[in-house]
Amino acid sequence: MRKSVIILPIILLLLFASFSVEDVVEETVAKEPIFSLNEYACQLYECVSDAEINEEAFNLALKGYYTLISNNELENKKYLTIVDMSLSSNTERFYVVDMETQQLIFKSLVAHGKNTGEELASSFSNKERSYQTSLGFYKTAETYDGKRGFSMKLDGLEYSNSNARDRGVVIHGAKYVSEEFIENNGRLGRSLGCPSLPMDSFKEIVEILKNGSCLFIYYPQEQYLAKSKLVNTADNYLLTSNGTLSK
Repeated sequence: MRKSVIILPIILLLLFASFSVEDVVEETVAKEPIFSLNEYACQLYECVSDAEINEEAFNLALKGYYTLISNNELENKKYLTIVDMSLSSNTERFYVVDMETQQLIFKSLVAHGKNTGEELASSFSNKERSYQTSLGFYKTAETYDGKRGFSMKLDGLEYSNSNARDRGVVIHGAKYVSEEFIENNGRLGRSLGCPSLPMDSFKEIVEILKNGSCLFIYYPQEQYLAKSKLVNTADNYLLTSNGTLSK
């Protein structure tokens, strides 16, 4: 009889302790801050802190990025690349954001297609042999060695760039993408539609972006902005402080 009297309070104490731990865990989870996509975009933009990034381009890029993640379309979620074709080609307008560390880790010169414009881009196309840049969201794909050397293929995800793979729109290095070329010619060199990068840095960036990361080529073209499903998604995602989708 004495043993049962001693054991019973111990059992009750253990049960009380387990309930208390569960309550603390639930309370901790409940207190995790949750942000709307707009709120998170503002915070991330401040973390990136590069005044050269167009805020509209940044916000649209985030919207498409999270839509692709929610649809399980990105294998490489760590990086988001924004190419701002509204800027002069003589400026660094290729930006890579590390979405885990919430930092801008790379920015670079980048070429546009030769029929897209001279120093400034103005005309865009998804057509074969247009030699123009195509706007919209892409998913990076495999690397290979081709006629332009080491390159990375791109898959267009929208009506505006759906022919990217068939057109051979890839990321590769080019000698005409350099400060020296600008000094000698007054503007950056141009491609046949590829977002070409400088020879001295493109391999490093391709290696981290390859195999399923998000790349967004932006320009404030009314037709694209009106028709793009990724830009005009109705979902207002909820995010945790580290940028993951809240369940």
